[in-house]
Amino acid sequence: QVQLVESGGGLVQPGESLRLSCAASGSIFSINAMGWHRQAPGKQRELVASMASGGSTNYAASVKGRFTISRDNAKNMVYLQMNSLKPEDTAVYSCNAVATRYYSGGHLYTGDFWGRGTQVTVSS
Repeated sequence: QVQLVESGGGLVQPGESLRLSCAASGSIFSINAMGWHRQAPGKQRELVASMASGGSTNYAASVKGRFTISRDNAKNMVYLQMNSLKPEDTAVYSCNAVATRYYSGGHLYTGDFWGRGTQVTVSS
C-alpha cells in the first residue's frame, strides 16, 4: 500500500502563515502528481494546489499568490506554504498522490492515494 500522512495544521490568526507537510511511504515504485485539497464544513472538497513530477503547478484562483506547493521527490514529500491566511481558508486539508506501487508477484499498480487530512483554522 501507499500511506500519506499530513502534518502542520493548527489554529492561526488572519494574516499569519502555516506550512503543511505530507509524507508518502510504502511500496512505492514512482509518484506522478501530488496535491493538496481542502474541505470546509458544508462544502465540497476542492483542489488547492497540485504539482506534477516534472514540476508544473496548478493553483485554485482563491489561493494564487498566497500559497506555494513544493515537493521533495527524494523523500516522497509534498509541502504547502500558506501565507496571508484568511478565515475562508479554514478547512481540513488533505494531500493526495498519483502513485505506482509494487504488489505481490512483482506487479505494479497505479492509483490515487489520500491522507486523512489535517485541520487548518484561521480565526481571530
